[in-house]
Amino acid sequence: MHNPNHYDQGTEDATGWSAFLAGALIGAGVALLFAPQPGTELRGRLRDYANRATDDLLDKGQGAWDTVVERGKEFYEKGEEVVRDAGRSAKEFAEQGVKQGQEAVKDAGQSAKDFAQQTREPGRAAL
Repeated sequence: MHNPNHYDQGTEDATGWSAFLAGALIGAGVALLFAPQPGTELRGRLRDYANRATDDLLDKGQGAWDTVVERGKEFYEKGEEVVRDAGRSAKEFAEQGVKQGQEAVKDAGQSAKDFAQQTREPGRAAL
């Protein structure tokens, strides 16, 4: 069975990772800016760090997308199950209604026969 708090946990994890990654980027950028290095070397290190951070973000984004797709499939399958159950219940209800209707017609026919027979018998007064 699906745990409704599972989604909340995933959201909290994603928020935590986003905050961590943002903090790491800011901290690394500040550290590199204050490091005593020549400009070309500093720019190269910043570029490498930005590329690694971009790759990490893309990986995390792909993971989040996969989670969303999986959840969508779960909800779709659950929806199909609910629709199937509702269809089954409606069919059973309709079949039960048909049976009750047939029994009512049969009972009404029997009552009409009984009434007709009673009115034909001698010594009985017709209503």
